[in-house]
Amino acid sequence: MRLFNKESLTIGALFIWLIGPGPLHPFRIAWMNKTPPQLILVLGGDIDRERMGAKIALEKRLPLILSGGSNPEHANWLMAKAGIPSQQVTLDYRAQDTLTNFTSLVDELKEKETKHILLITSEDHLSRAISLGNIIAGSRGIKLTSLSVPCVPNCKKEGWSKQVIDLTRAWIWVATGRDLKLLAPKVLEERITNNINNLHSKKRD
Repeated sequence: MRLFNKESLTIGALFIWLIGPGPLHPFRIAWMNKTPPQLILVLGGDIDRERMGAKIALEKRLPLILSGGSNPEHANWLMAKAGIPSQQVTLDYRAQDTLTNFTSLVDELKEKETKHILLITSEDHLSRAISLGNIIAGSRGIKLTSLSVPCVPNCKKEGWSKQVIDLTRAWIWVATGRDLKLLAPKVLEERITNNINNLHSKKRD
């Protein structure tokens, strides 16, 4: 009498893979985390994001990181105007784009035992930003929650190719610790863009 068939063994192996130690373990820790946010991360690109970050940091008395924001003189002036002590704010200019907003900081935040981050960005940028953030921060067991800043009437719709390219870069970074865009930026972008355009062409046909 066979106690187990192939299907039950497959399901059991998948269950162990999902709940046991392994590549999904940090993501599971982040997903199950119930602690409140420990700091605020504002992604640069819009002064309104920095204003919102300052307002929330003041209300919640949380440390604030401005990643790739306005120049130091303006950022410091804005924080002082909002009444936030300078020691509560960190200005970080290492990021070159949305992905590096996360990859440039996440390991340092993990070392400081950060478990939950409140992410602030514009509403037209939020979908891509939170997707990348959940991959990068989640790989370190850090949870992200988000708060969007209205962008009307200046909202800009992001194309699918940009989202796919950045998601590809994010997973490669998690797997290898390297940003593929820095290794072969033009090749990566051209291949993914061409693949997406081919898919759209087939749908129209």
